[in-house]
Amino acid sequence: MANIKSAKKRILVAKTRTEKNKSIKSGVKTAIKKVYAAIEAGDKAAATAALAAATSEIESAASKGVYHKNTVARKVSRMALAVNKMN
Repeated sequence: MANIKSAKKRILVAKTRTEKNKSIKSGVKTAIKKVYAAIEAGDKAAATAALAAATSEIESAASKGVYHKNTVARKVSRMALAVNKMN
């Protein structure tokens, strides 16, 4: 354990941020899974709706600094391509 007051605070802040980031990442993963589940089911309307929700969730995470903007762009692009390939 750290002895200096500022180091103790950094440990607490890092723990808090880690928990918050973990929660945000979990939400993003769930949203992405919903998109791919709708694609697997063959439901284009549900997939499109899930894509819109997932895009919003992912870009929100990027604005909070949880994901890099290029990572977000790649994830959204791949999901959109998968939804658009549906018949």
